[in-house]
Amino acid sequence: MNKQHVEVGKLFKIRLKKGDLVQVLAGKYKGKQGKILAVHPKDNKVTVEGINIVKKHQKPNQAHPQGGILELTKPIWVSKVAIVDATSKKPSRIGFKLDKDGAKTRVFKASGKEIK
Repeated sequence: MNKQHVEVGKLFKIRLKKGDLVQVLAGKYKGKQGKILAVHPKDNKVTVEGINIVKKHQKPNQAHPQGGILELTKPIWVSKVAIVDATSKKPSRIGFKLDKDGAKTRVFKASGKEIK
């Protein structure tokens, strides 16, 4: 059984959102930054721009009549990325705070500042 096996259908609570600037904490792309293109709560993964690019050999078909080698961006485990604080330029975890009117906002754990 795979160590990172995930139950099918289970939704994970991912605090990151599409458009967030994140930094990779572990693996081949460690230290690289990019924007989140998609969030996959069922797989506990996120797709990050310019990270985990793979080459796929494509046979000619209707969409690609020429065929050839395509470069695809594959998802990465959410535990390997952290949101980047714009002021300090360092990765941070995400927490939540309630406003006076009861609205929930995301905050950086490191600095306590609100995430825009």
